[in-house]
Amino acid sequence: MLRGTFLAGCLLAAGPLAAQTWPMPDWSSQPAVASTAVQALDAYAFPVRDDTTRAGVRTDALLVIKDGVIVHERYAEPTRAQTPHLAWSISKSLFATVLGVAYGEGRFKLDDPVAQHYPPFATHPDVKMGHLLNWASGLDWQEDYEYAPLKSSVVAMLYTRGRGDMAAFTAEHGLDALPGTRFRYSSGDANVLGASLKSMVGEQAYADYPWTALFEPLGIRSAVWERDASGTFVASSYAYMTARDLARVGLLMLRDGRWGERQLLPASWVAFNRTPFANYRPDPQKPGDAVPGGQWWLNATLEGAKRPWPDVPDDTFAALGHWGQGLYVLPEYKMVVVRYADDRDGSFQHNELLKRVLSAYGEQP
Repeated sequence: MLRGTFLAGCLLAAGPLAAQTWPMPDWSSQPAVASTAVQALDAYAFPVRDDTTRAGVRTDALLVIKDGVIVHERYAEPTRAQTPHLAWSISKSLFATVLGVAYGEGRFKLDDPVAQHYPPFATHPDVKMGHLLNWASGLDWQEDYEYAPLKSSVVAMLYTRGRGDMAAFTAEHGLDALPGTRFRYSSGDANVLGASLKSMVGEQAYADYPWTALFEPLGIRSAVWERDASGTFVASSYAYMTARDLARVGLLMLRDGRWGERQLLPASWVAFNRTPFANYRPDPQKPGDAVPGGQWWLNATLEGAKRPWPDVPDDTFAALGHWGQGLYVLPEYKMVVVRYADDRDGSFQHNELLKRVLSAYGEQP
């Protein structure tokens, strides 16, 4: 159900905050003059395509925000500025942001056993909330997609035997590692987080909580979030919103959880999101993989590994989703980038897009 009665934006504070631009109620837009670098960005993001093969880069929306102002915005049909686009696994980072509000309200701690908030996890008493947020539950989970559906835990959860109660389906999995000792990407971990919030806030408040806690304070009016048959938000996959509304979440994270005068997220929560999981070990076979943080992805340089996106700063972080969805935050350049897409062949490269964005718009303030 479409939700979100618009709440007026916060008043700008005096002093340093007064110099910052906020979308109140809509974004300011100052498109850049056409240049060779801007043309190169669009050429990469929106190439001429033969869609009969569904191969190559296919961007549905590209939005670049700098200093709180839109400097680049382009869409490809049927997506428009008003289209709520499926975010796929960007949903994980969105739900982590919702949880950040609950964390600030004192509803849970990172060291809480998951079973304290989601009783079906009593069979895994050593799994903590922080483990789920780092994709480090230790569950024997297989995150394979349409190319390996028969052994895929996530395909079974989203589409077959687990779709009625996705958190319960996840809880039925056994452990194959000690909780907190190993990174393994898991949509199941995210959906247990979705179920845990329900007991924190209560059934009645839960139905509206993403809106009352996060979307309405940010002025997000397009958000839709699907729930499974048990009434749990599919935190792993099924949030929808426009590119402009998704950029509001990026701006919140860019400014360390602050929206106008209001500290909507604790700064400590944003710091946790942006801290590499301590026991993460890069896969030498996948040198371009971003580093996991707290349900966000980081461009961190770790010992013995190269920076995942070498042409952008170390402090860049992102929410990423299947088929090329991306919400990128570049603090050094005070920049937020949103990309919605339908890539199918793996040819799209995060680094290449961001390199071209910085070439076009990366002048330091």
